[in-house]
Amino acid sequence: RFMEDERVGKVRPTKASVGKAFRIDDASGRYIVSLKSILPTELDLSGLKVVVDCAHGAAYKVAPLVLRELGAQVVALGIRPDGRNINRKCGALFPEQLQNAVARTHADVGLALDGDADRLIVVDDRGAVMDGDCLLAMGAQKMLQEGTLAHKTLVTTVMSNLALDRKIEELGGKVVRTDVGDRYVVEAMRQHGYNFGGENSGHLIYLKHSTTGDGMLAALMLLAMLKRAQQPLSLLRSVFVPYPQALISVPVKRRQALEELAPLQKIVRTVEAQLGDQGRVMVRFSGTELKARVLVEGPERAGVDAYAHQIAQELQRCLSS
Repeated sequence: RFMEDERVGKVRPTKASVGKAFRIDDASGRYIVSLKSILPTELDLSGLKVVVDCAHGAAYKVAPLVLRELGAQVVALGIRPDGRNINRKCGALFPEQLQNAVARTHADVGLALDGDADRLIVVDDRGAVMDGDCLLAMGAQKMLQEGTLAHKTLVTTVMSNLALDRKIEELGGKVVRTDVGDRYVVEAMRQHGYNFGGENSGHLIYLKHSTTGDGMLAALMLLAMLKRAQQPLSLLRSVFVPYPQALISVPVKRRQALEELAPLQKIVRTVEAQLGDQGRVMVRFSGTELKARVLVEGPERAGVDAYAHQIAQELQRCLSS
């Protein structure tokens, strides 16, 4: 309606008021220099064998180049984009290819970026996948030890594992949670002066270096930790052990305020009482699909799965018509 309304002509910019686009011919070079400046001058990546999966996306040239220029031995995957294969069974969304490559090449670490290279998922030297929560725990631990984590606070979303809160508290810090979305994480960081945060999906924000998630920046921060520690990544990652978690997506026919669904709320309260402070329950609607998400965390896998299915069944019964 707005586009067809005559009022649009009064607010639509024309002629000199319209913005201009400028091509930066050396954009890749500037970005590479910026990334390399993150590492202290006395530190390089020599001696590390790194597999990087670029998902046939934005970092297909830059990521292998940066790692090689810093001295790493690099095995590069997902570096042949054809305009249609971005994220196709590769990269951060599908780390199986990376796991196989790490095992096959006996690499020290595997790095998986997504198509626009703002996310990072990692595979350790034993082929195990490390998600954003593990990377957040490792990064926060290092910054707490150095005294560089602003207000001793890590920012993440409601989707991160409860074990992350417990670990950061154990290390002397605290966790602040936001709604789902890295923009909400950045908003909270800017508003309160925090400098590190992210999501379990692999968005990591080091606000000193970048105003948004950057997979390669996060990768270099991790590789610097690995290089300094002179220990296998499979050992370093033991700082974080997630609680068993069940996440179920429930198709629904309609959206209704969840607090109005009395039978659902009764089950949720019962489960929360049984879990106590050793777990949590979260039920929310998807922001992009006609689905609801049920998340349950707790000390035992069997119990978590059973609780999640019980809540999901009730949710579907309430909203299936």
